[in-house]
Amino acid sequence: MSTPDAGGGQRHRRLLGLWRNPSVRREIAALDAQRDCQRIVHLLTAYEFPADIQRATELALFHTYGSHSISALLDRTGQFSKLGQKRYDDTRLLIAQFMESGWASDPGQRSIAQMNHIHAHYRIDNEDFLFVLWTFIDFPLRWLDAFGWRRVTAHERQAWFHYWVEIGRRMRLQHIPGSPEAFDAFVQAYEARQLHHTPANERVAQATIAIMAAWLPKPLRGAVAPVVRTLVPARLLPAIGMHAPSPVLKALVHGALKLRALAKRGLPWEAYPTMLANTRNRTYPGQCYRIEELGPPFAHRLQAGSEDQGELEGEAQAQVKRAG
Repeated sequence: MSTPDAGGGQRHRRLLGLWRNPSVRREIAALDAQRDCQRIVHLLTAYEFPADIQRATELALFHTYGSHSISALLDRTGQFSKLGQKRYDDTRLLIAQFMESGWASDPGQRSIAQMNHIHAHYRIDNEDFLFVLWTFIDFPLRWLDAFGWRRVTAHERQAWFHYWVEIGRRMRLQHIPGSPEAFDAFVQAYEARQLHHTPANERVAQATIAIMAAWLPKPLRGAVAPVVRTLVPARLLPAIGMHAPSPVLKALVHGALKLRALAKRGLPWEAYPTMLANTRNRTYPGQCYRIEELGPPFAHRLQAGSEDQGELEGEAQAQVKRAG
């Protein structure tokens, strides 16, 4: 099995220090979509589509706020309204650890253990976990098909699905659909039951928009909500108390993203590879954090050793039993 960091930094240098190296795509095509899915995901996120996948996963999380059961929990904890940027950074860092280095790496194992530890403090239904997992499968692929500098291949789509299914298993999710089509059918039924407006949905969505707006200069902050409305699925908007965007604005935003894709096809401008070590971190400057201290203060713990791992596994299993 290929490991996520199998010497790619040496093999896949930019051509003449400027252009994307086609050797990345050649390596992906030569790998097995299931056995080597960790390596393929690493190559996609670190070399081929780093910024696009990050934007897509942000929209994926935003989509989950349309579920009244998920938003009710997030609203009740107050994490977004009180510590929004920290909550965003903690989530991003935990996910990025196992996407960058794989679930079997030390950081990957510790991040999944920390996520399971945090979730064990709450009563969360298995179907809510499955819905969130589906957004991480579906949204990046849809974004890349629409706004990526190239389309995702069928081989890459299979690897992406296998990767996230295994992450779901390691988070002790039950009854994970066995194919993208089955997963889509599950989500369609889930959304019919859960995707409807509540005040909690709206509060969590607005708190998240406030986080995004704070990244921009003040004169531009008012544009965040209208732009977000052009990028999320139309079926989400009523559930979070937002109205549909104007067709003109939607065309302008989508057109700008497609022009961006054309420009990146010729000359990518992200770090190559893009890794956690060379990305900005607002909450933890200089990447000064411990994986076991990401998340709410009550979930902070010492680094899990071999003796602690069984306890963490038991917490995750108890969580699934409570969810039914």
